[in-house]
Amino acid sequence: MSESSSNPTSSALLFQTDFPPSEFATRRKRVFNQMEDNTIAVLQGASPIGELELFRQSNEFYYLCGIEVPYAYLLLDASSHETILYLPERNLEQERGEGPILNADDTELAGKLTGVDEVRKTEEFAADIAGAKTVYAPKGGAEHHNPLDLFNTHPKREAYFIQRLKDFCPQATIQDLSPIIFSLRALKSPNEIKLMRRAGQLTGSAVEEAMRCTKPGIMEFQLRSVADFTFLANGARGGGYPAIIAGGANAWHGHYFRNNCELQDGDLVLMDYAPDYGYYTSDIGRMWPINGKYTAWQRELYGFIVEYHKVLLKLIRPNVLASQIMDEAAMEMEDLINRTNFSKDYYEKAARQALEFRGHLSHTVGMDVHDRGDYRSQPLVTGTVFSVDPMMWIPEEKLYIRVEDTVVVTENGIDNLTQLAPLELDDVETVMKEKGILERLHSIEYFE
Repeated sequence: MSESSSNPTSSALLFQTDFPPSEFATRRKRVFNQMEDNTIAVLQGASPIGELELFRQSNEFYYLCGIEVPYAYLLLDASSHETILYLPERNLEQERGEGPILNADDTELAGKLTGVDEVRKTEEFAADIAGAKTVYAPKGGAEHHNPLDLFNTHPKREAYFIQRLKDFCPQATIQDLSPIIFSLRALKSPNEIKLMRRAGQLTGSAVEEAMRCTKPGIMEFQLRSVADFTFLANGARGGGYPAIIAGGANAWHGHYFRNNCELQDGDLVLMDYAPDYGYYTSDIGRMWPINGKYTAWQRELYGFIVEYHKVLLKLIRPNVLASQIMDEAAMEMEDLINRTNFSKDYYEKAARQALEFRGHLSHTVGMDVHDRGDYRSQPLVTGTVFSVDPMMWIPEEKLYIRVEDTVVVTENGIDNLTQLAPLELDDVETVMKEKGILERLHSIEYFE
């Protein structure tokens, strides 16, 4: 065992503490159950982003062992149901500069932390897979080449790994491991939900603080800075995906991410941003008036979507199809539309068209904000986490209105993981009267 594993205090800092080794072992067992006999599965860990940048492991690799070391490999043998972890050799020069790093000398420690059966050096990986006949490896999503980038000849890292596998074991058939892992990730364990609940709390807190800080004249990126501070100050590694902070007409572009425009009096601002907390994230959408007071038309449109949102949240429950929930919500909201005097005919048209849209119960959420796994083709089950994201479009005025929360299905309904963010319009206006962190710190010239 290396010196890095002789100090329990420093060693604990080398490894995640959110999941016990038994949970990783259970996940690997479920992978084995979907593999054919006499096959192996192999995964490559991520490579470092750059010198002295915080390393983040790939989701698939982390999901199966929790190791946060660059250049690691994992081998799952379906015949023996044994797992081998491959780690780089100890680098004394690197450790002198950066501190202890889990390495191939830490066999006992790495085995204890992950529950794998054996720990070997990365140099042994190629020889160990050379005789394989069938190899499962993650292929990830489809590879897209931009035709405008004429000289882009570099394949995705997953594709390059597949090619190298073919070089090392040319006789082998390569199968895609990604669908197996994605199917497992669709349902969240109690430990995963615990992390996601914390990510949701930080998401809601960040949005609420951004509301307090919003004033005409500040920049979109300043609201992102408020969220980043909230995330980092509470143990997240930063944002889980590119921030969408879209003032005024920018909200029409659903995935606007530049965040470099000034917020204007009389406009709404849309915020969609969540942290990367323990390799898990959340998802949210809130819109609020930049001057702190919703206008009549803003209350009319955003208020309608908020009511739609509340109906959906109320109806979500286990053992029913998402499509049934959508149908039930549409019936309830149609009655509301019939009782509402819309100020413009095309506002009413947009509201009715929103009832026909089938994407309001949106994507799964987890290690990715658009996580893996399908939940719509079968009745909802407890442990499913997805975003509830009712939306409407008014093309006549290029208005896009939406509100979003991340929920987990429970035995009795849902747990709204992002409920800390104010939802009711009156509550939003009340929060916006409070002094925000930007004003308290007197950090910018806009608050004179």
